[in-house]
Amino acid sequence: MLGNLINIAVRNIRKNQGYSILNITGLALGITSACLIFLWVENETNFDSSIPDQERVFYVPINQKYKGEWQTFHASPGPLAAALKKEIPEVNKAGRLVNANLLFKVGDNIINSNGHYADTDIFEIFGLSFIEGNAKTAFENLNSIVITEETAEKLFGTVEGIVGKSIFVNNSPPLQISGVIEDSPANVTYKFSWLCPFQHYSKENSWTQTYDNNFVDTFVKLIPGADRIAVDNKVRDILPLLTQDNKQEAFLHSSKDWHLRSKFQNGVIVGGAIEFVQLFSLIAIIILLIACINFMNLATARSEKKANEVGVRKALGSSKKILIAQFLTESMMTASMAAGVAVLLLYLLLPYFNNLVERDLTIGFNEPAHLIFLIGITLVCGIFAGLYPAFYLSSFKPLDIFKRINKPGGSAVSLRKGLIVTQFIFSIVFIISTLIVFLQIQHIKSRDLGFNKENVVQIPVNGNIIKNYNSIEEDMFALGLVQNVSMNSSEIFSSGSNGSGLSWQGGIETEDVLIRYRWITSNFIETLGMEIVEGRNFSNNSRNDSLNIIITQSFAKLMGPGSAVGRIVTADKNYTVIGVVKDYVYGDIYGPSQPVMFLSGLDEASFLYVRLKPGIPQGMVLGSLQKVLKRHNPAFPFEYTFVDRVFQTKFKREILISKLSQIFALIAILISCLGLFGLSAFTAEQRKKEIGIRKTLGSSVLNIWRLLFQEFLFLILIAIIIAVPIAYLLLSQWLQGFAYRIDMNFWVFIIAGAIAILIALLTISFHAVKAAKNNPSNNLRTE
Repeated sequence: MLGNLINIAVRNIRKNQGYSILNITGLALGITSACLIFLWVENETNFDSSIPDQERVFYVPINQKYKGEWQTFHASPGPLAAALKKEIPEVNKAGRLVNANLLFKVGDNIINSNGHYADTDIFEIFGLSFIEGNAKTAFENLNSIVITEETAEKLFGTVEGIVGKSIFVNNSPPLQISGVIEDSPANVTYKFSWLCPFQHYSKENSWTQTYDNNFVDTFVKLIPGADRIAVDNKVRDILPLLTQDNKQEAFLHSSKDWHLRSKFQNGVIVGGAIEFVQLFSLIAIIILLIACINFMNLATARSEKKANEVGVRKALGSSKKILIAQFLTESMMTASMAAGVAVLLLYLLLPYFNNLVERDLTIGFNEPAHLIFLIGITLVCGIFAGLYPAFYLSSFKPLDIFKRINKPGGSAVSLRKGLIVTQFIFSIVFIISTLIVFLQIQHIKSRDLGFNKENVVQIPVNGNIIKNYNSIEEDMFALGLVQNVSMNSSEIFSSGSNGSGLSWQGGIETEDVLIRYRWITSNFIETLGMEIVEGRNFSNNSRNDSLNIIITQSFAKLMGPGSAVGRIVTADKNYTVIGVVKDYVYGDIYGPSQPVMFLSGLDEASFLYVRLKPGIPQGMVLGSLQKVLKRHNPAFPFEYTFVDRVFQTKFKREILISKLSQIFALIAILISCLGLFGLSAFTAEQRKKEIGIRKTLGSSVLNIWRLLFQEFLFLILIAIIIAVPIAYLLLSQWLQGFAYRIDMNFWVFIIAGAIAILIALLTISFHAVKAAKNNPSNNLRTE
């Protein structure tokens, strides 16, 4: 029975090769898109799943209240971890991490490596696996270090037999390797290259033992069966109890949410990467739906040709159930062939998709979940796409068919038109979304940053750069290739250091305001092209300005009416405002600039900024800068980036959304066009006698083309009318997430509608013109 159904299905697929190719291609594109999105979604949702007992592992951020609203910070005081472990019985393990960048040297191998100072509990919290050594003895010596496989390979060329060996670090005493751990998986939030005892970091820094500074990442692991809500309430009570400050609280952030739900508003999780996971999951469903609509449209369009076959088979005794089984078998065969093509496309396209999303995804059909997904999606497509055609075609009555009574097609025609409209609604929404996302990104990129990001090199400060800064600055100017040189305690786009509790003349409720600090050299404002709107810059001698500050416009506004220059700001000392600079963009590049206070100082510097002279090849300038730094800071490799490239990385997620939107919009349109191409061929075939008569009576090719096109044009116009308000509502909500956003001009919707009409016109015209040019005598021959 099944074999017979399969044989008939194969024969029908071969007999109608044109329609079969269109169906298989459309379904294959839909399945390929869904599989690519599934692999990406799986990777996103499995972030940090390598952590053992993931449901019991938590990060501990801090909420602080400013102007009546909670702000969330991913840093906490040094003593908090020990306090949580001591005061809360449900906390089984507690540990801290402090990020650091160290220069390692072993023989001739020198690498700059980013890693962490950590507590011993971190090994168990993250479930780090030791290849050599063990967690119990790893930090017995304060000068010990645990490194990963990758770091071991870079330094020693092997991971075996290196425990006990030494690594020279900067100009400090060497560290002794006490363990080698496995490399972290790609999809983890916190990666480790090396780990040193936290005490090694804190032994000479007494400030790390107080609650006045938030600088560590704190993690806890709860005992099995602990009530998370109850423990979270206890955690929230710790800081107010220990500091007598009710305007701050710690809380638990589950490791399951670190990647997907990391966006906070007023102290509560409001989203994160999960929004994009949900968005692209929906896109996958829509693309599959469009592909299935194609199948249904083309199947019902052929109902007249199928009618005679159904009539004969029913007359010979076939039951409705047999016919339904036959048509579903044909549908499943088509879906299976499409799945086969999709697998080939996956192998071809996955490397490019990996490059786009910056992941290392694998098809991995040896993994049950991947195989189940492919089989499941094939079954869904086959059954969903074939179900209505199967019931519709099997319902024909033999006697009516042979007598040409109730000619099949009435309800199918209405359904087809509805499905065409549905396809193009999705396609037009995709087109509008792609345009709006692109325009929003360009809008933010082109906003006034408050400084000039072009031709500025950013170099991390390490080794002897601060000590030899004056000589470095002098030698760089002597090159004749640079306009200016300066230093800053923070990366230009970062939020940097901040604090509250300041007071100033003319201000009210000053303790409740969060102020950002920057320690800069005198040339920084000139180097970055910032604009002094009032007062003056720092002098070249930082000692002369040790008690002077420069503030941004947003800070000056907090001081009330009148000039801010000359007013006193009280922090640890009394500082005099000598200048006001125009607000600039940093931290949240989508939002307004927060108040900043610039202090004159060199010792806190973290980044060196060099503005290059325009028109000089960058390679030549960088080579010269490298020689200068090698002369004055020989132990460290030359590392740099351009500020404009740093700015580009701030749009990484939005650019990815834009590119993926473009790709999947193109796929949705292509699938829709495949269906429209098949339907236009069917329409031309169905109306060939009418076309023959019209040509005989003198109709031109243009008139006949217009006749065939206007039927589809009406459907596209209906789709545009429905799609525009849907897109407007969806994108208006999306744009609300940006403080600095575009207005949705009506021309965007006009362009999207015009694109849809043009695509339909080009798709339909092939068959319309071909039908119009046919010899009328061929069309008017009797069957």
